[in-house]
Amino acid sequence: MTKLLLLAGFAAAMVSAQNQPLLGENAVKVSDNVWAIMGFPNIGIIVGNRATLVVDTGLGSRNGATAARVAAKLAPGNQKLFLTTTHFHPEHAAGAGGFPAGTILIRDSVQQQEMEQHGQEMVEMFASRSAQQKELLADASLRTPDITFDTELKLDLGGVTARLLWFGGAHTKGDELTFVEPDRTLISGDVVQNKVVPNIFREGGTPSSWLAVLDKVMALNALHVLPDHSAPGDGSMVAQEKGFISDLQHSALELKTRGISAEDAARQLGAEFKTKYPDWPNMNVAGFVRSIYSE
Repeated sequence: MTKLLLLAGFAAAMVSAQNQPLLGENAVKVSDNVWAIMGFPNIGIIVGNRATLVVDTGLGSRNGATAARVAAKLAPGNQKLFLTTTHFHPEHAAGAGGFPAGTILIRDSVQQQEMEQHGQEMVEMFASRSAQQKELLADASLRTPDITFDTELKLDLGGVTARLLWFGGAHTKGDELTFVEPDRTLISGDVVQNKVVPNIFREGGTPSSWLAVLDKVMALNALHVLPDHSAPGDGSMVAQEKGFISDLQHSALELKTRGISAEDAARQLGAEFKTKYPDWPNMNVAGFVRSIYSE
């Protein structure tokens, strides 16, 4: 019953916060050493007894400062603050300027390449969406990381280890995952979501590379999962994500072999999957079906 009430609370928080560009200062506990600010996106905060790691920044410096304040309240004795980002999109990475001087920014090298190539372009795109987002991104900071890594970097936060991982392309080429030990909590970015149709952004990964990433994620045997744009859940979310992508890929390729266009396949599968996955709130599969057809 306690677990059901906790999940219901997460869901309620997501409904009210997921489309709000301004982060609040309330944090919910995900596991023993992991907290989250529920919003756009969910911000992960991992607290050790010597250092703290924040995952993602929020949209612009004002949100970054909020995330940093919450982290300081959760661990007032920690003198060292680390920051990392799940991918290069502005709500995840453009608030670094709001963090205090001395914050150590870490990012995987593929993500950093995407940031250098497309980061400013993405800031301008997001700023054009509304007056509020334009204001929040007016002082967006795309600062260069202090540390980059290729496939894995381990951070000892004091009694807690955060493994920063790059397993390959999925939503973007440089998707970064954070696995927290001993909690067995996965901060999954867009790689694992809670009943959200996956989306490959531009020249990001492919359906097959996403599945290959999920194979590696499954080997972590996560107990808790904190995604960036949906409600937290347990480790079964990883298998759920893999099962959905595999199902959609198999179904779309079957239609492709019959000569059905990607557009017609998307319409047909969207209707079929609404029935097949009735508790998923949205079943817009057109983008992912196009990715399957083009792979």
